[in-house]
Amino acid sequence: MCGIVGYVGEKEKKEILLDGLQELEYRGYDSAGIAIIENQQLQHFKAIGKLQNLRDKTKSYESEGFGVSIGHTRWATHGKPTELNAHPHLGEYSFVVHNGIIENYQELKTELQAKGVTFLSQTDTETIVHLFENYYQQNSNSFEAFTRTIEKLDGAYATLLVTEADPDTIYFAKNGSPMLIGFEGKDVYFASSDTPIIGKATEVYYLEDGEYGYAKDGEVTLFDANGEKSFSKKALATDKAMAQKDGYRFFMEKEIYEQTQVMNDTMMGRVLDDRVEFEELSGDLFKNINAIKICACGTSYHSALAGAYLLERIAKIPCHVEIASEFRYKEPLLRDDTLFITISQSGETADTLEALKMAKRAGLKSLSICNVDNSSIVRESDKAILTRAGIEKGVASTKAFATQTMVLWMLTLYVAQRKETINKERLQEELDAMRHTPKTLLVSDKLHERLHRLSKRYLHGHGFFFIGRDLFFPLALEGALKLKEISYLHAEGYPAGEMKHGPIALADSELFTVALMPKTLHYDKIKSNVEELSARDATILAISPEPFELADDFVQTTHDEHPMLEFFEMMVVTQLLALEVSIRLGNDVDMPRNLAKSVTVE
Repeated sequence: MCGIVGYVGEKEKKEILLDGLQELEYRGYDSAGIAIIENQQLQHFKAIGKLQNLRDKTKSYESEGFGVSIGHTRWATHGKPTELNAHPHLGEYSFVVHNGIIENYQELKTELQAKGVTFLSQTDTETIVHLFENYYQQNSNSFEAFTRTIEKLDGAYATLLVTEADPDTIYFAKNGSPMLIGFEGKDVYFASSDTPIIGKATEVYYLEDGEYGYAKDGEVTLFDANGEKSFSKKALATDKAMAQKDGYRFFMEKEIYEQTQVMNDTMMGRVLDDRVEFEELSGDLFKNINAIKICACGTSYHSALAGAYLLERIAKIPCHVEIASEFRYKEPLLRDDTLFITISQSGETADTLEALKMAKRAGLKSLSICNVDNSSIVRESDKAILTRAGIEKGVASTKAFATQTMVLWMLTLYVAQRKETINKERLQEELDAMRHTPKTLLVSDKLHERLHRLSKRYLHGHGFFFIGRDLFFPLALEGALKLKEISYLHAEGYPAGEMKHGPIALADSELFTVALMPKTLHYDKIKSNVEELSARDATILAISPEPFELADDFVQTTHDEHPMLEFFEMMVVTQLLALEVSIRLGNDVDMPRNLAKSVTVE
């Protein structure tokens, strides 16, 4: 996820910005840039790739005396990682940096282009600086121009703007994306998290959604919808490692909690009032396509399995899912009426990349679903959809799985719209459910404490069965994978209806069964399967909106109006269960033994 830094004061600004951006490297980025106004002069530098490239570009530059400065590390969402697309973005005399996604940027861009404004980048962010300068030309009041600009933006944003029209001031605004202000004497700092300003500022104010204002002469003036407001500063933490984790014990825990926010990022600008739209896809991608084949590994394979249920059920298109490491060697039959989809968090998964190359050689159209722009798989594919999950430091994937599954759900509706296999009423039901998804991913204190207490009962035994039907079978596979990855306990995911075809022979009191029992899909069927296990004395942990009297332990979910809402809520429960069991066993949750985050070899 992108990172922001800013500084107003007398100190050397280049190093403050570069050091601050370096502290944000853990969030992931593909380009970086800085802009400084000093002695009425605006300077800027950008570079793609690692921050060292930006350091090399600025080696001969030093800032002296009072000035304002902003910097940014970018994770591409609109447009490739190029210097033109890197932040800060330039108008005629102003620069802006921005985290988040402006949902109505295309509409704003069209309006500005009609007025003769030329855009240099492919990003949504550039609209902010041009909109600001458009308003400034009307009244020569920079704060009013900034205020009017913010009022026009729909979506999520944390933004800083500097302008030669008011060279001693940084303008700021926050809505949906995090940003804070640090203080030390007359020095004022801005950042998207604590780490860039630890050791520099001693006090901090965490901006709330809808707040905006400006910093000038060592003072910050703050506004919200009700006008100017006062605010209280807090002492700033001093532990950088903990600041990166935002107070969570592990990155995996933080990433579970982040899922509600990144899901908004994944949908933003794509889930519209009456349809799903992907600006990344051309209209002819699905022309002459009669089937889909998805290739992936590990967690991405599980999201692909869930996507296949949706694509066949809603879009009415045959969909076959392959494990990439097997696909490569089975001498597959590939037809040119098949769209070949690859899914990878890193975009560097070796088996998946080789499978993609095979499909390309066979003449198939290709689409990748990936979290990293400009990765090998994205570059090799004809088209790519970015999941926008931000960097995921925990080896056991959480938010990557959630966003991949959401992209496949959105893609299902996108295909259904084009193939006219969905009516308006059903489409609206699906869109409404999508919009409610971030709420299902919220982790309540009550839920987390419940799973913490339960976890102490699941530290022994001879194994776990995670069982589910339909969409919840892939989720059972994923739940079992999460547990085995970080707890080192044996766990298997199984279709619930298959238990009596052999696996039920293992059932006894030391076999733990995690039963995914959604109300919206085949509840009576899976209830019957769980009853069979209970009759053989298996220990049952039931996850369901419907109380189950035979459960030894029960976690009640709240959403039962759409299968995908139940899916995502139960996903969070299985992730937290794995986390808490692993912590009780004393394991390194973020770096489990024998595993790597990106599997770049066979």
